[in-house]
Amino acid sequence: RIINGDMRIDQRNAGASVTPGDGQYITDRWIARISQASKFSAQQNAGAVTPPVGFTNYLGATSLSAYSIGTNDLFGFEQRIEGFNCSDLGWGTANAQSVTLSFQVRSSITGTFGGSILNGDASPRSYPFAYTINSANTWETKTITIPGDTSGTWFTTNGVGISIWFGMGMGSTYSGTAGTWASASYLSATGATSVVGTNGATFYITGVQLEAGTVATPFERRPYGTELALCQRYY
Repeated sequence: RIINGDMRIDQRNAGASVTPGDGQYITDRWIARISQASKFSAQQNAGAVTPPVGFTNYLGATSLSAYSIGTNDLFGFEQRIEGFNCSDLGWGTANAQSVTLSFQVRSSITGTFGGSILNGDASPRSYPFAYTINSANTWETKTITIPGDTSGTWFTTNGVGISIWFGMGMGSTYSGTAGTWASASYLSATGATSVVGTNGATFYITGVQLEAGTVATPFERRPYGTELALCQRYY
């Protein structure tokens, strides 16, 4: 369901580093979300490290200070999945399907990290998730299975069907218990590591895939022209 999960397409920045504003695209389909300016930079292939096996690109962020997170602060990446592309999951009904999120991640700091899946309706539903980065500066594969939500309103047309967040620092307002659905706009898990809290910390991600079912399959590699056309729909 993810478009440009391997970060190949970067129409706006062409591989250049940016210090993004809130809502600015950093690679195609991936939006920077920030509550305070100039706390991290983002770039396709930031730091020029070797990508994980089978990949040539990744999205990287670098903390620009040691920022202390406030109650209402939020920092992270977001991809919004169009309702047309996830309507078959049946979320908001008794037949809601489970999904599996998988990705490759690398950070200069270790610990528990977080993210979330949310709906696009004004009445919020969210599922914070947590994962552990065990070794610094090492690509690791993460897999998270999320039960389908039988509650809430989930758009099935061209609105925001599902929003996926990867947190880089969240205040308590936007942090919730990992592993459970909530009627709140939680963007990460309580207790998750703050990347922007460490000056010079790096966070790299690629191979992001969201699929129906409880098993992560190998990353789906669509032809470049197909992936570019999918991105151009939202450019």
